[in-house]
Amino acid sequence: MSSYQYAQASKNNMANDLRQRKATAPTDGTTLKERVKKEDAGGNVLLDVARTIVFLVLASSALSYLVTRESFVWGVARPNWTKPDMIKAWINGPQQYTDADLAAYDGTDPEKPILLAINGTIYDVSNGRRHYGPGGSYHFFSGRDASRAFVTSCFTEDGNPDMRGVEEIFIPLDNPEVDALYTKGQLKALKEQERRNAKKEVDKALRHWVDFFAGSPKYPKIGYVKREKGWETKGPAPTLCKGAVERRPTARARPEGK
Repeated sequence: MSSYQYAQASKNNMANDLRQRKATAPTDGTTLKERVKKEDAGGNVLLDVARTIVFLVLASSALSYLVTRESFVWGVARPNWTKPDMIKAWINGPQQYTDADLAAYDGTDPEKPILLAINGTIYDVSNGRRHYGPGGSYHFFSGRDASRAFVTSCFTEDGNPDMRGVEEIFIPLDNPEVDALYTKGQLKALKEQERRNAKKEVDKALRHWVDFFAGSPKYPKIGYVKREKGWETKGPAPTLCKGAVERRPTARARPEGK
């Protein structure tokens, strides 16, 4: 290309560029400088809003910790469904273990989770290994369904789910002197009422612990104990442990006026 052709091409390119700039020039009477400033101002507003939100969040967290001395979110508990253990349990779905299977999850094997069951429902208590692992104050409950012991507090004898006869704890012992103050019919009706009330007390005592684990954000529910149908009525009923017998009322109340 000759010098003349090169110069002519450059001139044509400049002319085209000038025409394009004129075509995109603002038509509302504003200058290019004013238009750029206006666009920049719009972007700064969004940035300022974001900065304000971040500042408020940080200030709230700092103030929360200063006031509560323990929480950055004003003591608001994290929902259970957002916790990794709960999410994992939900993904895996309900699992089933027999009572014999549960025995392998008592914390003696550090590679396995620590499981316990209450009223047939299994919970992973690995987060409380210090309490439920070997040497822990609640290790007795690990690797089993010890529902009976949750009510009787007989940790050596009652590490099982058989609740038959537990209501005896709340039924007064027979006392010939006091019982003689009732007619036969009155005494029979009274004993029936005592047993009904005692069963309600057992249910209330067990429900306390069932609700504790069901509502605990620390111990996720992972499944259920698999047992044969009618297991709760098979075999001889356990006898009431010594500690529970000693806690029974020594006598029923006397009739009014006697």
